[in-house]
Amino acid sequence: MNTVLVGVIVYIVVQLVVGVLVSRRIRSESDYLIAGRSIGLGLATFSMFATWFGAETCIGAAGKFYEQGLAGGATDPFGYAISLFVMGLFFAAALWKRGLTTLADLFRQRYSRGVERFAALLMAPTSVFWAAAQIRAFGQVMHSASELSVTVSITVAAVAVILYTCTGGLLADVITDFVQSIGIVLGLGALVFVLLNSPEFHPVDAWRKLDESRLQFFGGNGSSFWAVTDLWLMTICGSLVAQEVVARILGTRTASVGRNSTLLGGGLYLLIGLVPAFLGLIGPQIMPGLTNPEHLLPNLAEKFLPGFLYILFIGALVSAILSTVDSTLLAASALVSHNFIVSLRPGMSDRGRLLLARAGVVFFGITAYALALGAESIFELVQQANGLGSAGILVVMVFGLFTKFGGVWAGGVTLVVGFSTWGVGTYVTHWEANYVVSLLASIGAYVTTAALERGFGGKKPA
Repeated sequence: MNTVLVGVIVYIVVQLVVGVLVSRRIRSESDYLIAGRSIGLGLATFSMFATWFGAETCIGAAGKFYEQGLAGGATDPFGYAISLFVMGLFFAAALWKRGLTTLADLFRQRYSRGVERFAALLMAPTSVFWAAAQIRAFGQVMHSASELSVTVSITVAAVAVILYTCTGGLLADVITDFVQSIGIVLGLGALVFVLLNSPEFHPVDAWRKLDESRLQFFGGNGSSFWAVTDLWLMTICGSLVAQEVVARILGTRTASVGRNSTLLGGGLYLLIGLVPAFLGLIGPQIMPGLTNPEHLLPNLAEKFLPGFLYILFIGALVSAILSTVDSTLLAASALVSHNFIVSLRPGMSDRGRLLLARAGVVFFGITAYALALGAESIFELVQQANGLGSAGILVVMVFGLFTKFGGVWAGGVTLVVGFSTWGVGTYVTHWEANYVVSLLASIGAYVTTAALERGFGGKKPA
């Protein structure tokens, strides 16, 4: 058994031990899903960073910058960082003050249980697709660093994450996120340090020799204005309604901690995310002719890092992946168990709710595992996760959180319109600006239906 594999196994065992130890403090559904609102600023900040800093940041973003230059940063790190800043500035405190357990709770408070259930069913698949993308990335990383096949590696990742997420809930996720954050920073830091001190690597010269076309921030990849706009909007708006982020905000001690940790986490994410972005930008000069640009960072690490530091780097990739996948499984379980099943059985005991939430993690973990085995690429899974009905959810959330305009019908109709227009545009008409269309249609649907509700004396919001 090679040393890389041994290092990763030890790392995973540590995660499992943390999950088991934390599980002793879990007494209720609230403890499990939002850590009993006990998370402080430091842990929340690192957890926000680690949750967002996944496989697509370490592997996908470097590949995008390698292929497209600066224009490849529409998602990582710039788009996702902007989404965290917007969430912190405008939404975090308002959501925390509502006393929610999940984002879908807002839809029950403001509209109705029916709207809550529908929203939960729309949001849960997004988290499952994200989990599948991370699990598949884990398989690819371990396959490249060891003798394990992709299938075996994916299986190991799925089993490990299901076990420690199932036992410890959000508190275990947050604690392991802290450890994983350190691993990410150390791993990328080691790679940069060795590269800067290598006689074969000349970053300043590489930067000076960059073609100007690679420094075009918008449209540098040859895409049209509408395609670029669509990608930016889908990344930012889709991320604003991610239960993974909302759960960490709701799990903090105060509204100000929720807001500040989101802003600080976004800043840390942007700062660390610039490392793979920079290496991808100058990648064609330092490692030309890659058949798969997503292999840039692993190839650089294998070529330049000595044994121990290479293991540290692979550990950083594993950290980035596991810190995201545990959050996504917990998010999917929370939405379906708390907002759908429990809402149909309001008399369920707190112990029953806790067991149901844990069972949900197992179920969605197995589902994500199956998707990871069957998907053709990580990018395919991430694209599905970003766009799935999120335009309608965002519109309903904004109107519901900050206005009293619109009631049950406005919320329900908008969710249907947002989901259906995205589905038609994605699978039937293949609109270039699919998300833009879905967002505009959702706004139009909400305003029109809310106006009709007001005219006909529809149900007023709570």
